[in-house]
Amino acid sequence: MADMTNAPEMEDVAAPSLDEDNRLTNEFVRSVSDAVEAGDDILAQELVNPLHNADIADLFELIDANERAPLASALGDLVSADVLAEMNEHVRDDLFEGLDPSQIADFTEQLDTDDAVAIIEDLEEDEQRAVLAELEPEDRAAIESALTYPEESAGRIMQRDLVAVPEHMNVGQLIDYLREHGDLTTEFWEVYVVDPAHKPVGTCQLSWILRVPRDIAVADIMKREQTLIPVDMDQEEVALRFQKYNLISAAVINEDGRLIGMITVDDILHIVEDEASEDVLLLSGAGEGDINEPIRDSYKARVRWLIANLATAMVASFVISIFGAAIEQMVALAVLMPIVASIGGNAGTQTMAVSVRALAMNELTRSNTRRIIGREFRVALLNGATIAVLVGIGTAIAFGNPILGGVIGTAMMINIVIAGFAGIFVPVMLERMDQDPALASSVFVTMITDTMGFLAFLSLAVVSGLVSL
Repeated sequence: MADMTNAPEMEDVAAPSLDEDNRLTNEFVRSVSDAVEAGDDILAQELVNPLHNADIADLFELIDANERAPLASALGDLVSADVLAEMNEHVRDDLFEGLDPSQIADFTEQLDTDDAVAIIEDLEEDEQRAVLAELEPEDRAAIESALTYPEESAGRIMQRDLVAVPEHMNVGQLIDYLREHGDLTTEFWEVYVVDPAHKPVGTCQLSWILRVPRDIAVADIMKREQTLIPVDMDQEEVALRFQKYNLISAAVINEDGRLIGMITVDDILHIVEDEASEDVLLLSGAGEGDINEPIRDSYKARVRWLIANLATAMVASFVISIFGAAIEQMVALAVLMPIVASIGGNAGTQTMAVSVRALAMNELTRSNTRRIIGREFRVALLNGATIAVLVGIGTAIAFGNPILGGVIGTAMMINIVIAGFAGIFVPVMLERMDQDPALASSVFVTMITDTMGFLAFLSLAVVSGLVSL
């Protein structure tokens, strides 16, 4: 009742801090910064106290890097473990620079295993060892076990705190068990039922447990069909399982089939966001794409793809050089070449984006690859025909040369069809080679569309008699 009574008051305090999109306002961030700079820790705490943990984490991300340590010092206990768990990893690293391993260990011990692992795995190896040495033996063993699993696997993101009971219990015994054991996790949606070998045989949702008589056997109300997650399954595949089967939580099993953890939907939301962002950034070659990432790391991640683009652009330049004499004979060819490359590149990017998404969502598989390629080929034909007619007529009128209009229209048709094929072929081949389909797709597709577009356009100009080599 106390929380409900205080809720409106807290909303009134917090309301000016957030805009209509639930983001911290510039005025609020400035007022907190001014309070910290003035040494008024009490005011800073009063301003920040009504905020949700995620909003406090956002506050640290919005201020300058040199202001983060003073803000953390001013807020004191408001910078809780839950705030750190919500925080951007680069921002969290800035705060950890001023902490010793025992302080970091104190924070991680307050978190669920999956959140603690997420924090510790971002540390350098020597820092990891130092922090782990400060943990309680039970917590250390759980985190060290999680770190043995591959990155971005179910073993890294699962929680080890769950409720598992034998199937011979009845509902009354189960309820008494939950009430009497205060050390059980407080955040769960279903109870896992296990056999004597601790292998999951079913699940009971809390709503079922609360709505049946106490003398009913757990085995009679449990759901035996369940989605089990292997501990080494990639987190992207885990997210797909949750989406496909509308899961709220799922049991994680080891290679022997024993229950060792669970994954909940709140963890999956983060994974979906991370995987979607990762694919977009891989397509653009922007590295992590994190605005809080150190400048040197951003430079190293991006420049290598720009160098790769430079190399592939030279291939297109080589094709143009072959037709240098022909271009000198008709300036209009040089004027129109960027149109061929631009439209072809956009067409390839459209198909590539669709293909990468379909692969990520398991909608494009070996069983339907030919059908999808055929579909995209037909789409490319329709798009190519439409653009070819428009650009052909426009060029013929603008330059008073119907032959030139026919040449660029035909070249555009060819390039868009090739772009459609490349946009699906490149991601599929990368996926078949066990590479991320978003990785380098844009580099190869751009090279193909530019090179083939220039080659088709200039070759047709020579064949049609407009120019000669």
